[in-house]
Amino acid sequence: MTIYFYKAWQPYGCFSNFSVHGIKVQNVYWSTVEHYYQAQKFVGTKDAVIIPLIHAAETPEIAAALGRDCKRQLRPDWEVVKITVMGEAVLKKFLTHADIREVLLSTGDQWLVENSPTDYFWGCGEDKTGQNHLGKILMSVREQIRSLSCLQSTYSKP
Repeated sequence: MTIYFYKAWQPYGCFSNFSVHGIKVQNVYWSTVEHYYQAQKFVGTKDAVIIPLIHAAETPEIAAALGRDCKRQLRPDWEVVKITVMGEAVLKKFLTHADIREVLLSTGDQWLVENSPTDYFWGCGEDKTGQNHLGKILMSVREQIRSLSCLQSTYSKP
């Protein structure tokens, strides 16, 4: 079975980067994964001045709009690192919040798909032919958490 998710208020909305589950990275608290991800696009560029505005954005939608401003210069390695940046942020989110970690683990081995009608990179797109990188990251995070749980139970036995 496949689990489709998209909006933060829908079933499995905690899988969305817009869900209000903050993360702390290098001693900086980010309201959502979306805030963090959008800010990382500008690290080390002349447009890094936008990072505090993204950080302070009232909503993930505003953070996303700021990060998608095509007039700004992205870091030169962005296409190479963006999946890693997203993966680390999503892992941090699910390690930080036990309630949504349990939701993720409860999906078993089901396929997870971001049901975005417009995003063919992170989601499946309108015609379901997209690359679904966010869904793939979530399934990878699910496996990483399972592995960590197995290690913890192995080493915590008397």
